[in-house]
Amino acid sequence: MLGTTLLHYRILKKLGEGGMGEVYLAEDTTLRRRAAVKLLPAEVAGDPTWRKRFLHEARTASALNHPSIATIYEAGAEGDVAYIAMEYVEVVTLRERTKRPLAVKEAVGLARQVATALAVAHRAGIVHHDIKPANIMLPTA
Repeated sequence: MLGTTLLHYRILKKLGEGGMGEVYLAEDTTLRRRAAVKLLPAEVAGDPTWRKRFLHEARTASALNHPSIATIYEAGAEGDVAYIAMEYVEVVTLRERTKRPLAVKEAVGLARQVATALAVAHRAGIVHHDIKPANIMLPTA
């Protein structure tokens, strides 16, 4: 996938993977900005049920507007590849950040940010089913 182009997103490097796909850093060649592009795994990309779940994820996330939630730019499919393009933010996971001690003030601040982002999602009827330190992204800047 690296070095290939999906529509107007040039794939630069793999950022990570999870249950619903792989995430890549990409360059949006139209708007000349970085984006995170999430791809549905190839082994399930042809399954209509998985595609429906993937699109549902994009739709629900795109309805949210909060500084701690990445903005969805677009979602769709190009041939057999289903994708979600979203805001790219330089991050470190909470799991990585807690490898060294947190000051109480910092821990409370992080907990507050996570709680407010989850509250926004919950008010929109969205329940995140995999809250864990590895899935909580903290901006590095």
